[in-house]
Amino acid sequence: MQNPATDPSPLTTGQSGRDLKQILASGAALIADGAAGTMLMSAGLPAGSPPEIWNVEQPEKILSLHSAYLQAGSQIILTNTFGGNRMKLAKAGLEERVRELNLAGARLARQAAGPERFVAGDIGPTGELMEPFGPLTYEAAFEVFSEQAAALAEGGVDAVWVETMTDLEEARAAVSAALQVTGLPVLLSMSFGRRGRTMMGVSAKQAAEELWPLGLTAIGANCGEGLQVVSEVLQQMSSVLPGAPLIAKPNAGLPVIVDGQAVYDTGPQDFARQVVAYVDQGARIVGACCGSSPDFIAAIAAALQG
Repeated sequence: MQNPATDPSPLTTGQSGRDLKQILASGAALIADGAAGTMLMSAGLPAGSPPEIWNVEQPEKILSLHSAYLQAGSQIILTNTFGGNRMKLAKAGLEERVRELNLAGARLARQAAGPERFVAGDIGPTGELMEPFGPLTYEAAFEVFSEQAAALAEGGVDAVWVETMTDLEEARAAVSAALQVTGLPVLLSMSFGRRGRTMMGVSAKQAAEELWPLGLTAIGANCGEGLQVVSEVLQQMSSVLPGAPLIAKPNAGLPVIVDGQAVYDTGPQDFARQVVAYVDQGARIVGACCGSSPDFIAAIAAALQG
């Protein structure tokens, strides 16, 4: 049966952060995209090479990736900038190209999405441990994320999406930096394990209680350990944030090793059926993460339509 609140047709309100907030506040569900890294590796990205370098060296392949998800039904796509912060890029000697690579990534996504779909500037973790477990201070993290967020905003994104976070203070630094530097809507999704906590011991309830008041537009989970984990996360978050727009962007099930390669155990149709259940739990941005492809997004679009 058609559900008008989750109709994955192109947006008619144009692209702006204000429109994104209005759509989510209305109770509509938006379809995000799926995995990027594995798709780019299958397109020839060398193992160990930062995907962000392709924003300037192979832009046509980034446009092709975005187009594949948009054609499958994505209404909000993430820029190819997950590891585009100074600390991550330094591992490849690219720390002086933060603005260049993020700006290019944002402009490519904007070009692919056009005026009818949303673009979220993708910010992932620094890869460093925060104090007291490691050397990274809140102030240093804030500066790193501010630099990246500013470049993404300059490139024309509609929102900033902080994703795959496991540390509460690193997430706080990223969200606060994005809000302060860009003034755009900020989305946050953290990565939870099978016990309903992140690698750093943060529960979904704790994340919702402490990070939502910063001024988030949506909060939830991405990546993580299995589809059922996301259901638990949504339940915990909705119990303390009734009515808040939630995010569900899990991996395609759990990985198993086949011939030395990680293969995820959930296909597009089963995955899409679970996503419908997430929408019933309050998810207003849904998509897929590791192990997925445009086929998963197409299945989600079809499932939400009927």
